[in-house]
Amino acid sequence: MSIKFHLPNFTEKFKFNLVYLSMMQNCKQFLRDDVEIASVFGVFPPSVWNGGRTQGGTCDKKYINTVLKSFNNLGVPLRFTFTNPMLEKKHLNDKFCNMVMQMADNGLNEVIVMSPLLEEYIRKTYPNYKITSSTCKRLNDVDALNAELEKDYNLVVMDYDLNNQFDQLEKIKHKEKCEILVNAVCQPKCPRRSDHYKSIGLQQIAYCEHIAKYPNRPFNLKNVVLPEYLDIKDCPSMDKTLFDTKDYPTHIKPDDIYEKYVPMGFHHFKIEGRTSGLFNLMETYLYYMVKPECRDEATFMLLINLNENGVIDIL
Repeated sequence: MSIKFHLPNFTEKFKFNLVYLSMMQNCKQFLRDDVEIASVFGVFPPSVWNGGRTQGGTCDKKYINTVLKSFNNLGVPLRFTFTNPMLEKKHLNDKFCNMVMQMADNGLNEVIVMSPLLEEYIRKTYPNYKITSSTCKRLNDVDALNAELEKDYNLVVMDYDLNNQFDQLEKIKHKEKCEILVNAVCQPKCPRRSDHYKSIGLQQIAYCEHIAKYPNRPFNLKNVVLPEYLDIKDCPSMDKTLFDTKDYPTHIKPDDIYEKYVPMGFHHFKIEGRTSGLFNLMETYLYYMVKPECRDEATFMLLINLNENGVIDIL
């Protein structure tokens, strides 16, 4: 059975992910058996439908088309993180998000959803897209997860609090449709996680409204006025690295993927890191997908290729 990884950030980490994919194709001797990239997720900003992480910046049609063709020509779908839980009906007509959906509507690309309002709109307006149910829904109860897996989703991303609870994982009925977040940076059983997603959603809406009105003025997230219960400050998890989270009970070790999860029937694994630094992301990719005995050589080769392609400057 192939082991399918879903990688973060096709926009800001565009070149990095392409260089990594090239290394996978040309240096297969480095890789663990049966590894493949099932998608790269993220958004083209400014996307008001975006959720999970506030994403700034802007992209024009030329850049969008370049990214789409670069990944799709390799057979790799883009998965749009359209998981903003705070959307209203007026946001469904957003010109930019609909333009992106039209440009990418080729039967290969996919969407991750949280809002029932947006999900219904996408299913009706863009029926060619495969739809994934987001981890933002916090499906940390097996009964709720099984109910979601029975619905018309291509995949359902399990809540990270179920990671490594093998007595509970055995109860999942459609493991082949279940996607597992392997490197969660959020603290286990975070009491603020759902509210944090809501605050991020409001921040994303505020950013997009600002860009539409004042395209040449800088935007400051600190100026966004949030309801008191959603005004989450100083989250301790936002800047954590792979090395900070390895001791979490929710952290999934590479060997466990291959020795425990895959034999149980799971084969979709998500690596989060849309806002991670490049070197943390590189370390995470190599940690999960490269044979331990090949790590040093793979790291060297990847750094050389990143340098040659202008992603980093190590000279």
